[in-house]
Amino acid sequence: MGRTLGSSNKAVKAVGKSSNETKMMVVPITRQTVTHQATEALRERILRGVYADDTPLRQDALAAELGVSRIPIREALRQLEAEGLVVFNPHRGAVVSSLSVDEINELFELRAQIEGDLVRRAIMRTTVESISRAKDILKAYEAAFRAGEVAEWGKLNWEFHSTLYAAADRPFTMAIIQRLHQQSDRYLRMQLVLTHGESRAIDEHRAILAAVAAQDVKQACSLMRQHILGAGRQLVRYVSAEREAEEGRPTKERRS
Repeated sequence: MGRTLGSSNKAVKAVGKSSNETKMMVVPITRQTVTHQATEALRERILRGVYADDTPLRQDALAAELGVSRIPIREALRQLEAEGLVVFNPHRGAVVSSLSVDEINELFELRAQIEGDLVRRAIMRTTVESISRAKDILKAYEAAFRAGEVAEWGKLNWEFHSTLYAAADRPFTMAIIQRLHQQSDRYLRMQLVLTHGESRAIDEHRAILAAVAAQDVKQACSLMRQHILGAGRQLVRYVSAEREAEEGRPTKERRS
């Protein structure tokens, strides 16, 4: 018993030392947290379309808007550049990135190839728990559609897709796919809002989930590819029409 108590006292001293060391680390941890929060806030504004394509992102204005210094804003913009949501222009500084029609086509063709392969690898290893989680996510997704909660659509869409792919155990591939989802998300949200494509998206997700639950590899892969390529075609039509209309408007009526 004595040795145990002694060990306990040593442990208390060790904890005290660890606590002091932790206090010394407060400043960098806080700064990292602020940078993370700034990144999350700016990313969400871009994905929701609050900051439209080609919008300049002035560090001083963003710092004032978020109530932080310019340092975490600069670091957040660099992170968003790595994600493809921001580009740095030599003359304009940081601006919201914009995808051309050809780039949108390429993005969705790439997604169809990679995600079709992921679902193929995952389907025979997918657990009952994963299917149940995917069903719950899909219910939340459908509820968000009905409630018009546009900000939730992209997040829940990614959660649904990534849940179906998780069993493939391909972390590098998943990181690539998540970035592709982020780059296309804001366009898809706008397209769904303005073209009322919610019903199609819901029906296709239900069919994909049913095929995965039945472990029908061929059907699941086919439906996933059709789902992604179809969304890409609709998005290209929407973006092309919007940009043609934009070019036809007088300059003062165009988006800034």
